[in-house]
Amino acid sequence: MATAFGKILLITGNAEFLADRTRARAVAAVTAEHPECEVAEASATGMQTGELAGLTSPSLFSDVSALVLTELQDLPEAAQGELLAYAANPSPDVTVVLVHGGGNKGKGLLDKLRKTDCVSEIKVEQPKYERDFARWVYTEVRDLGSRIDEVAATLLVASVGQDLRALGGAADQLVSTLDHGSEITVEHVRQYFGGRADVRGYEIANAAIDGNINVALEQARWAETAKVAPVLITSAFATGLRALAKLSSAPTGLRDADLASTVGVPPFRLRSMRQQLQWWEPGALARALDVVARADLAVKGGSADPAFAVERMVLQVAAQRRR
Repeated sequence: MATAFGKILLITGNAEFLADRTRARAVAAVTAEHPECEVAEASATGMQTGELAGLTSPSLFSDVSALVLTELQDLPEAAQGELLAYAANPSPDVTVVLVHGGGNKGKGLLDKLRKTDCVSEIKVEQPKYERDFARWVYTEVRDLGSRIDEVAATLLVASVGQDLRALGGAADQLVSTLDHGSEITVEHVRQYFGGRADVRGYEIANAAIDGNINVALEQARWAETAKVAPVLITSAFATGLRALAKLSSAPTGLRDADLASTVGVPPFRLRSMRQQLQWWEPGALARALDVVARADLAVKGGSADPAFAVERMVLQVAAQRRR
């Protein structure tokens, strides 16, 4: 990634890790081309009138300089005018990186910056659904010079969780461990990340939803011994039951790809979910979700015995399943 002197790079979106990485890559590109470039970083929060002018003034020690201005959404109104005036006539010896944390705050300023010729924008949005995180992993691995299939990408998300920084590190580890260009398979993910705590939550939830109470309780007790946070387990239950509820109420006649998009899961999961749904009535799903919500409140509220709250949830959820 490169950003040019006399230009402004605008980074917008709520994915903090991606914004940080985009900003770092932009600065690295500038300093690689001009090692003597001075880089200043400042927060827009509370910026006073005239402060931006000082930050974008020519450097005494270098012919070129760079400014990274974070938290653009909090830039005071008085300083916004100064920034817009600078954007209309930027210094040819300065490159500017603006970082906006997403949301509607500061939208008016963004709209005006986007209309300015010297401004280019990169949007970095946080994935929303499980399939979106799997798709992000697929793209990340491809950009690293390797390949990963949909099932393996989804398993990696289930194993590592939905923190992009952790997912990016896991993808990088897999790519660097295997031969260059090799495809990352389910077996590779299981080998390196199959024992991670997050995947246990989904295993417990699936066992309970399938009616395998003994397996679910055994896994729950293993999770307690392994110090798995109970909130990860309640979250996995909520995710699984909500997906089933969406599948139950989805319009009929949809193609699998459209149905998966509606439900918010990868297409390959539909088969197992249809099998699960045969044993669940809509009312039972609603009652099970209520059980999970109460368990979630208990473990987040510092229940005297979180392990008991989790085991009770397992039993009560499984009890809702039609026998």
